Amino acid sequence: MTHIAVLGSTNMDLVVYVDKAPRRGETVTGREFRTIPGGKGANQAVAAARSGATVSIIGAVGNDGFGTRLRSTLEHSGVTTDHLRTVEGPSGTAHIVVDDEGGNAIVVIPGANGTVDHLVPGDEGLIASADALLLQLEIPLAAVLAGAQTARAHGVRTILTPAPVQDLPPELLDATDLLVPNEHEAATLTGLADPFAAGAALLDRVPRVVITLGAAGSLYLTRDAEPLAVPAPRVTAVDSTGAGDTFVGALAVALGEERPMREAMTWAAAAAALSVQREGASASMPYRSEIEARYPS
Repeated sequence: MTHIAVLGSTNMDLVVYVDKAPRRGETVTGREFRTIPGGKGANQAVAAARSGATVSIIGAVGNDGFGTRLRSTLEHSGVTTDHLRTVEGPSGTAHIVVDDEGGNAIVVIPGANGTVDHLVPGDEGLIASADALLLQLEIPLAAVLAGAQTARAHGVRTILTPAPVQDLPPELLDATDLLVPNEHEAATLTGLADPFAAGAALLDRVPRVVITLGAAGSLYLTRDAEPLAVPAPRVTAVDSTGAGDTFVGALAVALGEERPMREAMTWAAAAAALSVQREGASASMPYRSEIEARYPS
C-alpha cells in the first residue's frame, strides 16, 4: 500500500452558504452556517487516505475545541496523527463564503499552523519512510522547505500545491518533483494567463507540472513529452471547496500505485468531481470504492 506523508495545515472551516457572494461594502443574508474540518494539509491527507493510501500528517492544532475535533476527524478518516502536535492557543480557521454556483471566497487565519516553522524530532524519519510527501503553503515556508529538502535527500517524491500562492524560492522548487497549481496560481507565478504558456514557463523551474482547470479538467506538462490535457467529468457543482485538494490526494495515490499519468489524472478528476457535488471540504471527499465506481481501475 502506498505510504503518503503530508506536511501542512489543519483548519476549522467556518462556512456560510449564500445565494450570491457580497460585493465590497455589501451585506447579504446567508441561508446556512456550518463548521467543517479542513485546511489544505488535512484535506489532502483525508483525500489520500480515503483513496486507499496509508497516510500520516505533520502539523499542529490548538488546545481548543476545534483542535480536538480536527484530530478526531483525521483519525476517523484513517490518517495517523502521531506527528500532529497540540500547541497553546487557537487552531487555524478558514472563513468561507460559498455561493449558489458552487464558487467560494476564503480568508485563512493560521492559528496553530503558524507554529509549524521547522521539523521536530521524528518528522524526518516519517518523511524518509514515505513514498511521497504532499506540501502546501498554509504553514510557514521554512517548514515547507525543510520538508521538501528532507524528502529529496531520502529519494521521496515531493508534490507541492503552491497555495495560497506566493513567490517560491529556487531552493524549494529545486526539491519539488511535481508542482500542482490551479490555473490562477499558475498565472500568478508566471504572469501568463494561458495555462499552456504558464506550464511551459514553470518547466524552467520544476520537472513536471499539473495545472488544474476546474470544470475544464487538468493539464500535464513535462520536459520530455507533449502536453497532456485530461477532461473533467461533467457534473453540477454544489461546493467546490476542497476539490483541488481532493484531486491532489487522489493523484498522489494513483501515482504511488504507478498508474500512467493520463489514468492517474482521470482517476483524480473523478474523485474531485464527486467532491464538488457535496458540501464541505474534507466532508465531501469520496472513498476509494466511490471513485472506483465512477472510474474503475
